Amino acid sequence: MTHLEDTLSRVLSGAADQAPRASAGLAAAVEARHRRRRTRTAALLSAAAVAAVVIGAGAAVNTLRGPAAPPPATGESGSPSPGATKRAEPPVDEMPPSVTKVWPKAVHDLPAKLPDGREYEPQLLLDDRTLLVMTTALDGKRQFLWRYDLDSGRPTRITEIPPTKGSAIYADDVAAGGGNIVWWSSYKEPGRRRVARIWTVPATGGRPRPVTDVPLGDVMKEGHINGLTVAGSDVVFAYEKGGVHRVPLSGGRPRPVKGAERHRILRWPWVGVHRGKVVFRELLDAETGERRDAVVNPGEEQVRCGVERCVGVKTRNGVSATWFVRDRDGSGERELPTRSAPGAEAGLGRFFMFQLNGREAAPAGVALYDADTGRSADLGVRPEKRTIPARVIRGRHIKKQTYVSLTIPNGGDDRLLAVRLADRMRIVDLAAIE
Repeated sequence: MTHLEDTLSRVLSGAADQAPRASAGLAAAVEARHRRRRTRTAALLSAAAVAAVVIGAGAAVNTLRGPAAPPPATGESGSPSPGATKRAEPPVDEMPPSVTKVWPKAVHDLPAKLPDGREYEPQLLLDDRTLLVMTTALDGKRQFLWRYDLDSGRPTRITEIPPTKGSAIYADDVAAGGGNIVWWSSYKEPGRRRVARIWTVPATGGRPRPVTDVPLGDVMKEGHINGLTVAGSDVVFAYEKGGVHRVPLSGGRPRPVKGAERHRILRWPWVGVHRGKVVFRELLDAETGERRDAVVNPGEEQVRCGVERCVGVKTRNGVSATWFVRDRDGSGERELPTRSAPGAEAGLGRFFMFQLNGREAAPAGVALYDADTGRSADLGVRPEKRTIPARVIRGRHIKKQTYVSLTIPNGGDDRLLAVRLADRMRIVDLAAIE
């Protein structure tokens, strides 16, 4: 089974039947080359699969036509005033300005390929001017880590990802901190259990070395590991089904983090559990023991929370009505524009992705919407149609699908937005947007 099939199977299984209907005419399918901590390749979806993928993969699914609403009302501090929801007026029927004009200081356009001709996938920002990228496993068996100087546009090769023996899933879940880069590769040798091997290398370059092997069960049912983080002299990770562990960068046996045996990592040291229809409602600081609960009101569904904010939908008579974003304490609530798709969250609890429609509701592009200021910008994405053949995954018949591919972040508190255009890679540093 390919990683694409693995991703589709685990995402669609048990979720598609519960998903709300999207507008007809949006092509459907997911291309997830491999899961990365900061970026993920996704697609515009349709039919019942929308919500199953929207929340997990960050796909843009509904329409936004043109500039967004004026900024919400603010208090003396400049932050949205608590109390009543601030409405976002329906956008006008125009294409918004280019992101290079709306937020020029945050945008960096890089060549689409490295000097050796290989394609790459942005991973994360090592600092305000350095982008970490990885060559794709689809472009040859060898993979490399590179860093891009965003000021000069000059790339430098850091290291080669060590190949793994047996049935391997390529390098995944890249993280960095304290001058170190970490990632893991999942593999299985004949007669042995599948493991996720965690590797590390200095950010300045060098030879990678293994940190530890993390035992895995049935990855189709239990998943792999995620939330990989460098925390001081340790590496922290969580099993997809819950359970936070840490291991010294110098090597050793992973040990459970006390009090987080069933938790998942939101943004270290904040960990939480998923309860019912609310994701990360209750947070725990795994280092200090501080707890932080989010306000969730009756009639709100599909609520997912970050460290500072929550996004969700208000229902009316059991039907999704309006999407909102607000602070965890219940203040600063504002309504997102009509026909919005908060599942397509770009990052920092502030930015959201929207599809721009052309004639006959055909996808014409993708916009980035800033919930703090009400501004929106065209990312320059134009449909690149591809086709996935029909297949059967875990008893589900997946029809032949045509889709347009995008590269967008995993959402939450991420600051990196990477968009693969026809002839270049567009990098948007969300933290640089004022």
